[in-house]
Amino acid sequence: MTPQVKPIALVTRRMPSSVLAPLYSTCDVDLHDHSHPLSHAELCARLVGKHGLICMFNDQVDEVVLSAGDKLKVIATVAVGVDNIDVSAAAAREIVVTNTPNLLAGATAELTWALLLAVMRRIGEGDRLVRNGGWRGWAFDLMLGTELRGKQLGIVGAGRIGQAVAAIAPVFGMRAVYAARSERNVGNTASAAPVLSLDELLLTSDVVSLHVPLTEDTRHLINRRTLVRMKRSAFLINTSRGGVVDDTALAWALDQRLIAGAGLDVFEDEPEVHPELITRENVCLTPHLGSATRETRTAMAELAVRNVLEVLAGRSAVTPVVP
Repeated sequence: MTPQVKPIALVTRRMPSSVLAPLYSTCDVDLHDHSHPLSHAELCARLVGKHGLICMFNDQVDEVVLSAGDKLKVIATVAVGVDNIDVSAAAAREIVVTNTPNLLAGATAELTWALLLAVMRRIGEGDRLVRNGGWRGWAFDLMLGTELRGKQLGIVGAGRIGQAVAAIAPVFGMRAVYAARSERNVGNTASAAPVLSLDELLLTSDVVSLHVPLTEDTRHLINRRTLVRMKRSAFLINTSRGGVVDDTALAWALDQRLIAGAGLDVFEDEPEVHPELITRENVCLTPHLGSATRETRTAMAELAVRNVLEVLAGRSAVTPVVP
């Protein structure tokens, strides 16, 4: 009897062995056991002969990569967004693309509020002042921040993350409003809030928080034109995708004092950050930590593994992406 040949899967980043154990039991695994990504050429070379691919949001799976994957049947990205994958080209090759939705809303909402609090209450500035030895004791007017209570929180994007952010707003006495493609996106949930046009939201909100995928329609959604519509006292928070904001325009708006500050977890050319954003005291920066909790990242990786195993077994993916 001819021994059954195991399918081969490429995993582009280090993951806990417990998460990968089900994959090892079924497949031969080519693991890139590092935290840094493969180069485009390395990804192409290592994808030859592979049946499954588990990748991250910053692995560019374009037509060239897909061509290298001569036996590829499934791509499982450990992310919600799929802007790094040519989904249409994959579908044309009958390659199933999957993502990991419904898992990271809570973690990303938590970080959104952390950035909001940090920039409005000047936590980063205060931390640096103490560490650098510049604090000379309590003063009546030292580092006065902006109180959250009574302010309007404008949420751009009414998906699961946007709604999770909105659900926390009443705890801080904030009024949430949405800008969404349609009112049905908001639904009848505990976090339901008024739906405004984007222009009205920008004009009236004290905080603008971004929660949209990166598409051709949302690239540079926040630019010079939209930034000048915000209140001079308003803050911008971005935990979605870096390309949603024109970082050069944001640096200009901050320099012109058109807005009060920003909290940013994602960047247009990450890991590179616009130099003027790095030097500004009224900007809080984090290195793309939205889903970075042990619980959430483990759940995302487990779902990606399950998607690969289901497709390679001839069954339907758990969370397929529709082209």
